[in-house]
Amino acid sequence: MKSIQSVRGMRDLLPPSTATWRWLEHVVTDTLIAYGYNEIRLPLLERTELFARSVGEHTDIVEKEMYTFADRDGDQLSLRPEGTAGCVRAGIQNGLLHNQRQRLWYHGPMFRHERPQRGRYRQFHQIGAETYGFAGPDIDAELLILTQRIWQRLGLKGLRLEINSLGTVASRAAYRDVLVEYFSAHRERLDEDSQRRLGTNPLRILDSKNPEMADLVAAAPQLTEHLDPESVDHFDELKGLLEQVGLEYAVNPRLVRGLDYYTRTAFEWLTDQLGAQAAVCAGGRYDGLVEVIGGRATPAVGWAMGLERVAELIELGAGEAPSLAPHVYAVAVGEGTAQPMLRLAESLRDQLPALRLVQHCGGGGFKAQLKAADRSGAPFALIMGEQELERGEVALKPLRGGEQRNVATTALVDALREAIE
Repeated sequence: MKSIQSVRGMRDLLPPSTATWRWLEHVVTDTLIAYGYNEIRLPLLERTELFARSVGEHTDIVEKEMYTFADRDGDQLSLRPEGTAGCVRAGIQNGLLHNQRQRLWYHGPMFRHERPQRGRYRQFHQIGAETYGFAGPDIDAELLILTQRIWQRLGLKGLRLEINSLGTVASRAAYRDVLVEYFSAHRERLDEDSQRRLGTNPLRILDSKNPEMADLVAAAPQLTEHLDPESVDHFDELKGLLEQVGLEYAVNPRLVRGLDYYTRTAFEWLTDQLGAQAAVCAGGRYDGLVEVIGGRATPAVGWAMGLERVAELIELGAGEAPSLAPHVYAVAVGEGTAQPMLRLAESLRDQLPALRLVQHCGGGGFKAQLKAADRSGAPFALIMGEQELERGEVALKPLRGGEQRNVATTALVDALREAIE
């Protein structure tokens, strides 16, 4: 019988990568919590209308990429392609946004039916940070500063920050008219995607990766030349705040976001180590989104971090995850040693909560058990034979060099605490 394979674009996460992921998630979420952000947990399924309204009916996500179906009641539902729309929906529905300020974070899988490639899967994972009720650029700066702190804690090098301002909805609409006029005059040079976007979302043409259009895009009018005065002031203040803490950035006037709801600040953290998939964290301000979804006008800004890409950077050596191998591998050899070793192992876990101890299971002789201990990656084997049991001792054997010694079980906690620190 033919074996069943995973769905294309959906992948299994296996050890040891799962250890890197667990550490990565821990560092990111602990940093967010330290800055006062609270976790919100959101459903995977939402009404399709939510994304059509928020992301934009004419975006690639809604037109081409969402997993959408009618359920048994005939409701049109979609697997979430991103987290912000669901976060806003939850905030409105549960009364978290009106006349309040919220710092929130979420974590989990998203789904888009894209062509699978390096760093891009049909099920992918994000941690998102969302803030509501803060109108000034200080919260924009905070989100960028805490992200820089995350990179530092992960030990990641070589990430660069690009920022831009998209202006208000009104100023961007005026710029859109200028852009349509410019690209319409060169319509014959636009590729098929860009010609389609010309009538739906012309700002996305600026994000084209088609080398044959590079000079045409480079010569297009710049959004920064059409910003309203308030957006200019907001952007200038943001840049000043980043400079105050020494956070380096580059202004990229061609930086646009693929979702319709962004206003004013837009940003991306980029790497040169993952090929075409350069962005590892991106976001911006979306002051009009709450109102679009049905709430009262509320300023909002946030970002989403792609965990697949950050994890790959760590595994490529741009950062360094700590080892999660066991500290100790417990071996019991001889008549009557299995039960005492089990009791001892549980006692050690009670007294040393941070101890990673693996107890050998499945039988086997002494040599086989030591081979299993070595394969586990543990630096120490804890050995109980019949003689050690009789004397109330265990042997503490270094597996990566060093002298084996016998330790009384009453002194074992102190010996292990010293060994693993």
